[in-house]
Amino acid sequence: MHDLVKWMDRVAYPGFGDNWDDEALRREILAVIRPEHVVLDLGAGAGVVAQMNFKGRAAKVCGVDLDTRVMTNPYLDEAKIGAGEAIPYADATFDLIFSDNVLEHLADPATVLREACRVLKPGGLYLAKTPNRWHYMPVIAQLTPHKFHRFIKSLMGMTSEDTFPTLYRANTPAAIRRHASQTRLRVESIKLLEGRPEYLRMSFPTYVAGYCYERLVNLLPIQALRILLIVRLQKPTTT
Repeated sequence: MHDLVKWMDRVAYPGFGDNWDDEALRREILAVIRPEHVVLDLGAGAGVVAQMNFKGRAAKVCGVDLDTRVMTNPYLDEAKIGAGEAIPYADATFDLIFSDNVLEHLADPATVLREACRVLKPGGLYLAKTPNRWHYMPVIAQLTPHKFHRFIKSLMGMTSEDTFPTLYRANTPAAIRRHASQTRLRVESIKLLEGRPEYLRMSFPTYVAGYCYERLVNLLPIQALRILLIVRLQKPTTT
């Protein structure tokens, strides 16, 4: 069965790697990051996603997370333990903030976005990747206990330390716009993407089902059912 999964990888998704979703966010970040920038990885964690390594591409890369392992994150020039609701930096510190798979865990997204706006310089950008609440995987996640999520992630090679409870309070385009409207951040774009069905690659039959879903939502005008949201918000250049 494993050989059939590898065959599907080669035939159906030759251009996709194990972290294609993180690669999608990385491309967005690389398009805007500059050598003189001061950058914040909000929700940086332990540094287990190589695609979120921008060290050396900016003047300084900082990271904030409640997880104490952030202090040993190798992708950061500076790390601090802290919450998105009270980012431990001064006003107008950063040119760019990014978050990879963070928004789905937030209890109070509007407060986090207000804090992101506060620490951004005028004209600064906030980029984030998060699951779409109406895709089948988040729907299943909302209907199952957290220990089941840990089991599924273990099948994908992820440890329980990197599997956190999800709330999905900022995980639709409408929710993003609603929370952003409570801040000074302007929604520049919200992209919805569907790619290789990672969670269904555990067996050939599930992979085929995921492949059919992916083709359907990419061929038909039903973007609302694609798995990823990639969000780009900007702080106004003037007060």
